[in-house]
Amino acid sequence: MKSRKNINHQCVVSLTWTLKDTLGEVLDVLDEPVEFLVGGQDLLAKIEDALQGHVAGDAVEVHLEPQDAFGDYDDQLLFLEPRHLFPGDIEEGMGFEGLPPGCSAQAPKDRLYFVSDIYPDHVVLDANHPLAGIALRVSLKVHAIREAEVDEVGRGTLGTGFFRMPVGEATGDEGEGPSPTLH
Repeated sequence: MKSRKNINHQCVVSLTWTLKDTLGEVLDVLDEPVEFLVGGQDLLAKIEDALQGHVAGDAVEVHLEPQDAFGDYDDQLLFLEPRHLFPGDIEEGMGFEGLPPGCSAQAPKDRLYFVSDIYPDHVVLDANHPLAGIALRVSLKVHAIREAEVDEVGRGTLGTGFFRMPVGEATGDEGEGPSPTLH
């Protein structure tokens, strides 16, 4: 029995999307619908606001400035670390949860770091979100809407955040650590 349920606070919405920068370059595509908790921690606030009142089958366009998405790029989150502290097969783009012992004491422990440059004696690590400093255009497609279950509301998440990079959360889900895509 399908009803024309509207998206509201604390429901579960099944979405696909295409994410582009402001020049129209595709940054990420989610082809298969994924469920997100509206009214929890799964979606960015501007996306939740844009989805309110929509029904299954709707397409929603959202423009996100950096402050509404992943913040401005912060060059204070770049760290130059000794190369010998990292695995021999390290590559640009690899992600690490936290830094190995012996690295900068100023580096936050609860961040995901991406290797941005590799030099013979040093590695440059970046703790910014990969989309920090970028204005985004998100084309969303609403596939289904259902009432959130009590335990889902209690957790505040279905475990799949909108481009979230959970660090330090032992969930046991396959979402731990970096993935080849942003979702």
